[in-house]
Amino acid sequence: MILLPYDRLPREFRCDEVKKYYDIIDKKRFSLVLKRITDVVLALLMLLLLCIPMLVIAVMVKATSKGPVLFKQDRVTTYNRTFRIWKFRTMTVGADHAGALVTSENDSRVTGVGRTLRKFRLDELPQVFHVLSGKMSFVGTRPEVPKFVRQYTPEMMATLLMPAGITSLASIRFKDEDAIIGAVSDPDEVDRIYVEEILPKKMAYNLRYISRFGFRRDLYLMLSTVKHVIS
Repeated sequence: MILLPYDRLPREFRCDEVKKYYDIIDKKRFSLVLKRITDVVLALLMLLLLCIPMLVIAVMVKATSKGPVLFKQDRVTTYNRTFRIWKFRTMTVGADHAGALVTSENDSRVTGVGRTLRKFRLDELPQVFHVLSGKMSFVGTRPEVPKFVRQYTPEMMATLLMPAGITSLASIRFKDEDAIIGAVSDPDEVDRIYVEEILPKKMAYNLRYISRFGFRRDLYLMLSTVKHVIS
């Protein structure tokens, strides 16, 4: 990842709330280089080791429900740029247009295979390709949909100074996010609960990550993610 000069950042980043986080990252450019090297090496190793398991998952998704193998959706990453995220499809076709943008507990849109994939975060595996391309990193703020990013406070925009991540302290702490939302079925209410109650807490963790950013901390978060997934 290359950190842009402050005066070349998009306008929404050039404010006092973001500047304090920019200054922290700017002093850790070597850690940014190590982060990128680690991302590329690990992504290549994962593709070699998981190509067959990913093929098996693809066949299971296709064989157990109608629709494509991959779910694709616009998400936001570094410097407020939009990209199409890839996941193994865990919901019925068109689910993102037929309900809330986040899932609640026992969401009827989730398929049987999809529940297992979500439980062990196997649906995230295709994002390894995004890590290779530099659109994502293994550790960083989980990429949100543009609708939610538009509701960020100026300080929250600081989380977009770095690539979106597959895992983070926030995603570990909110591993059972759907259970927190509960059994609410109204899409507008689900999105309201997420934006007003969950997102601010997640962003507090994400901002803390940036304020303490370091290569060793990334390694710790990756190991913690593995521990939480298998526990």
